[in-house]
Amino acid sequence: MTAPLVPRDAAEVEEAVRWALGAGKTLEVTGRGSKRTLGRPAQTDATLDLSALAGVTLYEPRELVLSARAATPIAAIAALVAENGQELAFEPMDCSALLGGPAREGTLGGVLATNLSGPRRIKAGAARDHFLGFSAVSGRGETFKAGGRVVKNVTGYDLSKLMAGSFGTLAAMTEVTIKTLPRAETEASVLLLGLAPEAAVPAMAAAMGSPFEVSGAAHLPAGVAARTGVPGLPDGKAVTALRLEGVGPSVAHRRDGLLGLLAPHGTRECLAVEASRQLWGAIRDVTPFATRGEPDADRPVWRISTAPSRGAELAAMIAGADEAEVLLDWAGGLVWAAVAPSADAGAATVRAATAHCGGHATLIRASAAVRAAVDVFEPQRGPLAVLTRRVKESFDPRGVLCPGRMWVGV
Repeated sequence: MTAPLVPRDAAEVEEAVRWALGAGKTLEVTGRGSKRTLGRPAQTDATLDLSALAGVTLYEPRELVLSARAATPIAAIAALVAENGQELAFEPMDCSALLGGPAREGTLGGVLATNLSGPRRIKAGAARDHFLGFSAVSGRGETFKAGGRVVKNVTGYDLSKLMAGSFGTLAAMTEVTIKTLPRAETEASVLLLGLAPEAAVPAMAAAMGSPFEVSGAAHLPAGVAARTGVPGLPDGKAVTALRLEGVGPSVAHRRDGLLGLLAPHGTRECLAVEASRQLWGAIRDVTPFATRGEPDADRPVWRISTAPSRGAELAAMIAGADEAEVLLDWAGGLVWAAVAPSADAGAATVRAATAHCGGHATLIRASAAVRAAVDVFEPQRGPLAVLTRRVKESFDPRGVLCPGRMWVGV
């Protein structure tokens, strides 16, 4: 394999892609490598290492807009905006617990390229909804820009939405622009204890349909809750958590209202601000399913999106067939499942569950051999598969960038 290409600026990224085109080579696009094992194993001739493209290029707190080079650490950006009383409202997850490697190594470009969003997605939207614009180099070796620095941008196609979740298969982003939002002054969590998933989902639906502006709704079975490491959680009981954020008086008022609303659903407790933040950090990063550093011992982990009303049913189908542990986020709309090791990492069971309940599943953690043998992303067929290929061919007609990372032959 050719030595990694490490461009120092956007012009050198373009030069690297043009070299690959001229030499008939393929490139794996990486930042700091924290998400390198997401998707199918790389089948490329060289690595396009964008780690040198770091640094904030524009930040206007009053305008709620920030631009940075693609490999800028997300932790550095979070710290910068926090100094100005702001946050990244889509709550980007740190993949180190699930995938291993150093903590807080994720980059802004990597978060957007994978469109990974945390528990606040149910209130604030996904990463792509905060993605205003970017500069990138396509697989044609051409530099292009899209979007801008305002939310309502109507010039041409919304290519930012297309790049979000494309895993580097369409273009190598060099600079991105996102929207920031004011940070909540405080938070608290209302807990329902001892519910089964099928009882937790209606309780979360009631909370989400209330006027109390819930910003997180998750259910952790007893064994999963015990591994969050959060002080104050009751031992041996399942936890259904509902988060409230805002200014102090508002949070207190909404907490009391939510406690009253949820009285018919069972035993209730509250978590104060620090314990609440720890809990939602653990849910965001799925730390109960953390890797133990032994590839053969780690259980495969799936990330499954479905309708919130079907989350408990889907989780039960998977747990019953594969001895899985589950964690429900997004009020039941996101199911994390750690399944028993097998030749297909539980793919047959998971795909059958999504076919029955609706939704799509992504294999987040498994060995390279398993990820090469099964569909990591939801299989595409018919018109959708044709459209995906046409989009890939439009941006990267010779398949230079991350070929086969998402689907075979794409």
